[in-house]
Parts: sequence; structure tokens; C-alpha cells
Amino acid sequence: MLRYRMLGKTGLRVSDVCLGTMSFGDNWGFGATEAESHRVLDAYAEAGGNFLDTANKYHGGQTEEIVGRWLSGKRNRTVLATKYTLSMDPNDPNASGNHRKNMVHSIEASLRRLGTDYIDLLWVHAWDDYTPYDETMRALDDAVRSGKVLYVGVSDAPAWVVSAANVLADLRGWTPFVGLQIEYSLLQRAPERDLLPMAHHFGLSVLAWGPLGAGVLTGKYTRSGVENDSLRKQGNDQRGRTNEQSLNIARTVDAVADELGCTSTQVALAWVRSQGYGFIPIVGARKVEQLVDSMGATDVLLGSEQRARLDEVSRIEPGFPHDFLATSYVRDLVRGEKRARLDGRPPR
Repeated sequence: MLRYRMLGKTGLRVSDVCLGTMSFGDNWGFGATEAESHRVLDAYAEAGGNFLDTANKYHGGQTEEIVGRWLSGKRNRTVLATKYTLSMDPNDPNASGNHRKNMVHSIEASLRRLGTDYIDLLWVHAWDDYTPYDETMRALDDAVRSGKVLYVGVSDAPAWVVSAANVLADLRGWTPFVGLQIEYSLLQRAPERDLLPMAHHFGLSVLAWGPLGAGVLTGKYTRSGVENDSLRKQGNDQRGRTNEQSLNIARTVDAVADELGCTSTQVALAWVRSQGYGFIPIVGARKVEQLVDSMGATDVLLGSEQRARLDEVSRIEPGFPHDFLATSYVRDLVRGEKRARLDGRPPR
């Protein structure tokens, strides 16, 4: 059974594995049927899952409709997250972006498709550099004060945008972001440079999308006898997810899984969960067995040596200014000649 964690600095209880729904629907030419999607949702709920992540963009709104029909009679027991930002009408310049007009229209449309009168968590789906973040934060606060949205979060945005927005919200008494949704996995650790320290500072939960590296960390391309989806592999090749370094990371995941007697999927998800209390992987599934496999990660405990191997094989360069500031020469300049005798504060 899944356990629960507090979302950000709020008192909202959410499952320690979030169910992503982007695979629900077939308007994009792939995905699960409504019947299969509902079976996945039923299995998630039966395991104690209560945290659903969807978006108005998914399958042109079809995903929200599928989720909405399943929610009938279950709404109050479900923490429902959806998103706005991405274009819903290529012929309308105001049908995209983070401005107030698109936000208001998107919320109303999502409420209709989901068959509900409120959204638990509204994500800003991506940073829109055409819209000032103060407009977005004020409009989000109005949405919360209206009762149509309870909490707000931000996805796929630079650390400076998120931090500036939350500082502004604090100064103005507006609703702050309580969660950060980003791509994060053993194949994508770039958020460790700035996004994750920023999230820690503000007490944001980190919802990790793509925790399986688009399937690369499941053993799909590294284990014999595992079906190789050639179309998806082509896309992963183009994005650099199947280069030798990535496959080496995947092989290390496979080796740790064999040692623990679990699946590669479970090890990859367990690594994300091991980053701390605030880290929640978003898992997608088109079939119940895929979901069951993913939820099994909650029973996997990585040993210190296994964690160290995974960390080392996937390590990234910190980059400037982090590597510069970490040199002993600069540390001496910043902290003074007596730094060896200085007991600093513990990390925040």
C-alpha cells in the first residue's frame, strides 16, 4: 500500500507515488483506451493512491474527460492536479501562455471536462517568457481566492523565475507555488545545479516526470528478451537517451535490480524517492501491470553502496559557479584564513 506525504509546506496529504495520465486517450494516435485507463485508475486507488496528474493539453482534452468520468463518486478522496499554458488552439494567439485570459479560460474548460467545481493543484505547465511572472502570480492568487483552485505549482521553468515569483508572492501576500514539476532521473540530473537547491530553500515538493528516462531505465534496451520498441527508440536516439553513457547508467540500474531481486523500473524510481521526503515520482501506465511494477518501488530500499554506484555512474559536472566556488582557493578567500577552525551552519 502507498503511503502519504505532505505537499510542500501545506497540510495536504498526497500519495508518495503520483499517477501521471498522459497515456490516457488516443487522440494523439497512441495511448490507452478509456476502459483500460479506468482499470489503471482503479488499481491505483485500491493501492491507496490519491494523487492524479493530468493536463488540459493531453490528447486535446480527452485525457481530462476520461479522468473526469472516472472521478464520479470519488472526487473528494482524490487530489486532482491539472495544468494550463500550452496552446489549445493554433489559430488563437491568446489560447496559450501564462497570462490571465488563458488561465481563466483554461480553468473553466478543465472544470467542465473533469466534471468538478474545483482543482486541487493547478500547475503552470511551462515558463512563458512573454508573460510577466507578476501577472501570473496575481492571477493564480485570484483563482485560489475564488475557490476554483486550492494550491498552485510550477513546471518546467528556470530556477530564477520560480524563486522570484515565490518571493513576490510572499511580499504581496499572494498564494505561492508549493510544488515544482521537472524532468528528473538518473539520465537527467541537471536540476541538481540550481532547481533542486531552490526547491529545498522554498520547501517545494519535487514532482519528477520522466523518472524512467522514457523507458531507457526499465531494461528495455539493455536486457535480452525485453521487447524493443523501435519507434520509441528512434525518438530516444534523437534525444541522446540511448548513447553509450546512458546505456551504461541503465546497465548499472539492471545490475542493482538483480542484486535486490526487483525490476529495473523499481530501482530507477527508488533512486528518485531516495533523494528526500519532498521527492515524488510521477509514473505513467497504459496497463495495470505497468502500474503495479512502478508502485513496487515503494518497497525497494537501496543500500549505501548501491546508491553510491548509481550516483557515480550518472554524475554530472556542476558547472560554473558551483565548481569554481568549491575550489579550496576560493573557499579560503570567501571564508578567511581561519576557515579550517570555523564550524559552519548545517545545510538548509
